[in-house]
Amino acid sequence: MKKAFGGLRVLDFSTTIAGPYCARLLADLGADVVKIESHEGDVLRSRPPMRNGASTAYGQLNAGKRSIVLDLKKPAAVEAIHRLAEKADVLVENFRPGVMKRLKLDYPALHATNPRLVYCSMSGYGQTGPGAEKPAYAPVVHAASGYDLAHLAYQGGRDRPDFCGIFHADVVSGVYAYSAIATALYQREQTGQGQHIDVSMMESMLSLTLNELQGAQFDVVKPSRPMFGPVETKDGYVMVAVVTERAVTNFVAAAGRLELLSDPRFVDYPARRKHWGELMEELEKWSRTLTRDECIAALEKHDVPCSAYRTVAEALADPQLDHRDALADVTDAGGVFKALNPPFRMSDAVTRVGKHSPALGEHTRAVLQEAGFDHDAIARATGRA
Repeated sequence: MKKAFGGLRVLDFSTTIAGPYCARLLADLGADVVKIESHEGDVLRSRPPMRNGASTAYGQLNAGKRSIVLDLKKPAAVEAIHRLAEKADVLVENFRPGVMKRLKLDYPALHATNPRLVYCSMSGYGQTGPGAEKPAYAPVVHAASGYDLAHLAYQGGRDRPDFCGIFHADVVSGVYAYSAIATALYQREQTGQGQHIDVSMMESMLSLTLNELQGAQFDVVKPSRPMFGPVETKDGYVMVAVVTERAVTNFVAAAGRLELLSDPRFVDYPARRKHWGELMEELEKWSRTLTRDECIAALEKHDVPCSAYRTVAEALADPQLDHRDALADVTDAGGVFKALNPPFRMSDAVTRVGKHSPALGEHTRAVLQEAGFDHDAIARATGRA
């Protein structure tokens, strides 16, 4: 199998989640990704689960990369980056805007070194503008983008926003950055020139609020109950997604309530939307007589999209994931752990997470020697001279 990005050289200055996820996707497709870290290392290296000093939180985002340690406050380290950038194809960074310029490693500086370099900057609000230099992490961006209150609006009777533990902004912006890099590399084939990519986490989050973005501009009549949510059973809840007319017909057929389709309140989408709470109350009279598994069996028999509410551990045990070989073994100093492969497959290219997550600075000497540095030059660049 081919590696779609085989031969591609990437310098990864990013930390925590968004940038490392973007760069790991590049590594999954075969790129040689060199992660540049300080002596303290990426902050995620200290996050649990920890085994023998190694973090699987860090490991899953940096598997397949090589790690080097440089002291970017040293001129020798800046020189080393310029040397590495001469032969690099892509650079990824997610510092606050202005940091790379102060280090003399911003796009204009490295474009002069290598005009073919695709330079991707990721930040909370973009590289320029009145909010550009505000500090931003995913939970802050969730709130700033309107996402948290948009989600809360579906939770009926609640006014306190949810706590945040799942970092949508990081993953979504990481995927946008990856796709923009791939696009820029394609354009480079036509022009011979690299370019600067500016990814905003704020705008990435806004892209998730499709209906809400339009609802913020125009009056929209809200249904009497959110149209996607839990349906009650004897011993739990089932998620039912009734999107099409066929799904509506199949749902009421599963419940043995086809007469509801001739009720003026439910006869078409506008009427149903207005009276959605009443329709679901009628259907829950049926679902409450069944166990969760009985309800799912009846819905699936009628081809109604539905699912039990599962934990991540339960989802990982799904035989469909095993069939798709969705999880791979990765090694680090703590042993072996599972990481998720990219969620897409290609018929003629490898899409698989790397087998090893690097220790801090594990590849410093090898990478700098490849760039032509001798022992003393490596010591100066790493701040060990």
